[in-house]
Amino acid sequence: MRIILLSGAAIALAACAQDRGDYGYDAPPVQAGYASASLTDASGVDRGQVSFTSVDGGVRVSIDARGMTPGVHGAHIHQTGSCIGPDFSSAGGHWNPYAKQHGRDNPAGPHMGDMPNLIVGEGGTGVLELVIEGASISGGPAPLLDEDGSAVVIHAGADDYRSDPAGAAGSRIACGEVVPG
Repeated sequence: MRIILLSGAAIALAACAQDRGDYGYDAPPVQAGYASASLTDASGVDRGQVSFTSVDGGVRVSIDARGMTPGVHGAHIHQTGSCIGPDFSSAGGHWNPYAKQHGRDNPAGPHMGDMPNLIVGEGGTGVLELVIEGASISGGPAPLLDEDGSAVVIHAGADDYRSDPAGAAGSRIACGEVVPG
């Protein structure tokens, strides 16, 4: 699996500081299929939006975070579409349909739900765009919207891209259930 970051004006400032590792920059063309998630914190306060769009060979993920603490935050897709606070543990572990270990720097990884860190600027906003190759919104061997759905979780700290099972990213500070349409 390879994740592809999309370049754009919205992430130009964060791009200088963002560790992209093995991620590329070319986005496949868009096809039918869309899902979204509304991020909230444990108090139910809006923390942003996430969109999922089917593209050739995968799913484009766009995170638009707001009202967050500046810094580097782990961002993952979790295996269950449930965001019960205050700790969001109801979202389960990382979305991992192929039984890998965590992290792009782990020789036995990554999980399909592992994403690059989200960089949040001094104004409390951050944007992350990528394509998860081999994923689908529904149907196929790796659907986001399977029997129990999935969720996007933002963590308090940075993902180290190697520690199994979760990248040592700290507590879950925002969560959004992935819903169709």
